[in-house]
Amino acid sequence: MPESQHTEWKAIWKDDYLKWICAFANTEGGTLHIGRDDSGKAIGVDKPKKLLEDLPNKTRDALGILIDVHLKRENGKSYLEIKVEPHPNPISYKGHYYRRSGSTLQEYKGAALDRFLLRRHGRTWDGVPIPGLRTDDLSSRALERFRELAAESGRVDLGDLKGSDSSLITKLKLTDGDYLKRAAALLFHDDPEHFVTGTFVKIGYFRDESDLVYHDELHGNLFDQVAQSVDLLQTKYLKAAISYKGLQRIERYPVPREALREALLNALVHRDYGIAAPVQIRVYENRLRIWNPAELPEGWTIETLLNEHPSVPYNPAIANAFFRSGEIETWGRGIQRIFTACKKAGTPTPKLTHQGNDLWLEFPFAKEYREAITQPVLGEKVGEKVGEKVGEQLSKNRQQILLEMLNNPEVSQKNLAETIGIALKNVESNVNYLKENGWIERIGPARGGHWKVLKR
Repeated sequence: MPESQHTEWKAIWKDDYLKWICAFANTEGGTLHIGRDDSGKAIGVDKPKKLLEDLPNKTRDALGILIDVHLKRENGKSYLEIKVEPHPNPISYKGHYYRRSGSTLQEYKGAALDRFLLRRHGRTWDGVPIPGLRTDDLSSRALERFRELAAESGRVDLGDLKGSDSSLITKLKLTDGDYLKRAAALLFHDDPEHFVTGTFVKIGYFRDESDLVYHDELHGNLFDQVAQSVDLLQTKYLKAAISYKGLQRIERYPVPREALREALLNALVHRDYGIAAPVQIRVYENRLRIWNPAELPEGWTIETLLNEHPSVPYNPAIANAFFRSGEIETWGRGIQRIFTACKKAGTPTPKLTHQGNDLWLEFPFAKEYREAITQPVLGEKVGEKVGEKVGEQLSKNRQQILLEMLNNPEVSQKNLAETIGIALKNVESNVNYLKENGWIERIGPARGGHWKVLKR
C-alpha cells in the first residue's frame, strides 16, 4: 500500500505532524499511519496507548477538529491509524493552512490562500464586495452598451433594461448588501485596475521568445477589452493571406475571428484575477499563443476541458453578465466552440495546456498560410491576379515603405525616411500615394496609431 493523496506513513509521532492532519482536513480527508517506515512496513510505535489518548486531545486543541485514532497490529507490531475526515470550513495549524497534493504537504499562500478561504466560506473571488465603489462611479457608456447587447440576446427582461443603473446592477446580482462586488468594477468601470491589479490585456509580436518587435496594452472594462483585442489582432498583428475569386478579393486569417473572440472571452471571463498579471497574447510568424492565470475545478484536467463537461465558471458573477449580454453560453462549450470554428475554417487544431496556474491556448498557423503571406507579391502589377493589365508597378521606394510597414506597423514617416535613406518629403508623398490608391490605411491617430497594409 503506497503513500498517496489519502495515505501518509510516519515512523514516530511528532507534534509537527499535526500539519498533515490539517492538510487532510482541508482537502479530501485521509489516513495517517504512525509506526510504519518509508516502505510502508509496520515497525511498531512507542507508548501506543498513551498516544491513543493524547492525539485526539492535541488535535482538538491545536486544530479544533475531532479525529478517530485506532490501535492496529501487523506482523506482531503495533501502529496507530489516524483517520481524518474532510472539513467544509478552513482548518489552520498555528495560523497556517495546509493541503494535500498527491503524497506531498503544501501550504496555502498568497492568491492560493485567498481562493481557498473564499471557497470554504461559500464565496467566489468576483463576489467579494468593494467598499467605496458606487453605481455612479460606473461607466454609463458601458452600461448602455450592455443594455444594447442584452436587448439583442433576449436574456434580460426589457423592463429591467429600461430601469435605473442601480436596479440593473441589482438584477445582475452584482451587489452584496450596500456594496458593489468586484465583478461590477471589472465589467462596467472605465478603470478596473484602480481596484484590481493586472486587469488588462497585453499583446506583443515576437520574432522569437526573446525578441519583442512591438506591443500594445488594452485597458478598460472587460467588454471593451474583448472587442478591442480582437480588432487590434486582425488589423495590426495578423497578416491576411490574399487571394482572388474573379474580381472578388478574399482575405484569409490564420485564426478564424470566431475562434479568436471565443478564446479571448474564455481568457477574460474565467481567469484567476487573484494573480496580478494581465492576459498575454504572443504573436509569432507561425503561431499565436494566449496565456491567462487559471485554476481548474478540483479534479479537472485538460482532458476534462477538451471533452463534454458542465459549466463551472471560476467567476460566476462575471460569467452571468457576459451570458446575459449574449457574448457567451453557459453550457461549458467554450473550448469546443473554439475547436469547431478552427475545423470549419480549415485551420490547424489548437493546443491547450495547463500547468500550475498557467493556461496556454496556442493557435498554430497552417503551412499553406505561411507560404501565402511570404510570397514576393509587392512588385506585381496591380490587378494582375484578376486578369487586369493596368500597367502600374510600385517603385522601389514604395515597395520598401510597404515592407517596413509590414514589419513594424507603428513605424513613423520620419523613421521610414531614415531607414530607406530618402528625404522626409519624399516619404510623405509616397505614403499619400499609397493611401490614395488603396495600398495602405492609417488606423487610429497620427500618434499612437498604426499602418494596415491592404495589398501585398
